[in-house]
Amino acid sequence: MTFRTFAIEMPLQFRGLRRREGMLVRGDAGWGEFSPFRDYPVAACVPWLESALEAAHGLWPAPVRTQIPVNCSVPAVGPEEAHKIVRASGCITAKVKVAEAGQVLFDDVARLEAVRDALGRSGRIRIDANGAWTPDDAAVAIKTLDDAAGGLEYVEQPCSTVEELVEVRRHIDVPVAADESIRLADDPHRVKKLGAADVAVLKVQPLGGVNACLRLAEQLNLPVVVSSAIETSVGLAAGLALAAALPDLPYACGLATHTLLAADVVHDPLSPVDGFIELRRPEVDEEALAQVIADDALDAEWQERLAAVMAIRGKGAR
Repeated sequence: MTFRTFAIEMPLQFRGLRRREGMLVRGDAGWGEFSPFRDYPVAACVPWLESALEAAHGLWPAPVRTQIPVNCSVPAVGPEEAHKIVRASGCITAKVKVAEAGQVLFDDVARLEAVRDALGRSGRIRIDANGAWTPDDAAVAIKTLDDAAGGLEYVEQPCSTVEELVEVRRHIDVPVAADESIRLADDPHRVKKLGAADVAVLKVQPLGGVNACLRLAEQLNLPVVVSSAIETSVGLAAGLALAAALPDLPYACGLATHTLLAADVVHDPLSPVDGFIELRRPEVDEEALAQVIADDALDAEWQERLAAVMAIRGKGAR
């Protein structure tokens, strides 16, 4: 197997990132992506590698739909920029980042009001706090932002722990979605056991691949939103495969993240048209990849990281 390292700049900061890095691998089944974030410890990267190897060498489940509804993603930008992002996306659902470090609730209110104006009354708005609030702060902020948005579809990960999600859920009327409490948890089933969420957000790479996510969705028995980990179109294709295979898909998915990257590794990126992405698996384009291929120093870092993850994976298999 040959892994090829890429580095792609990001026009706007998202999740604290201004550059997305990772590796691509080609197998008999197609291309896979291995792109765990830099701050992840080696052991946490094993599911990301499993996902890449499944994509390259395994089989994805059969689809039950060929069009995937998607939301646009609005970073913690000013209201004018937020309005432009939503209008340009063509989506009728927007996921808006809130509770950004260095900002205040007023900034979130202004952003949500701009998003509502861009979407119109019939559009759907969901917010993502990435676990930044305490339960008390969350209860106040969510009610304020629900009013500013003219109604929220749900709030994603308002607090960091499962127990805090349970507490918040008792005090708000807005549905709660769990992301980090599933993908970073030692036991992702606690969200369901404790009644901590109304919606499960599943990301293919950190949860070990399409088939692993499909099994988890069945076990959780919650409505699922498939979301990306800010990937190239290679990684997004795996998310589409999961969304296409789920028995039910009541919510738009967070897979329209191609525009968060300044470039891609394919000629025809997975971009939405009228709020939907067609189910397909684009091929890596050598010319496109050449434009974002990592330099020798960065490639050496990623090769070293890959070797460490491979070693842990090998020990786990024995």
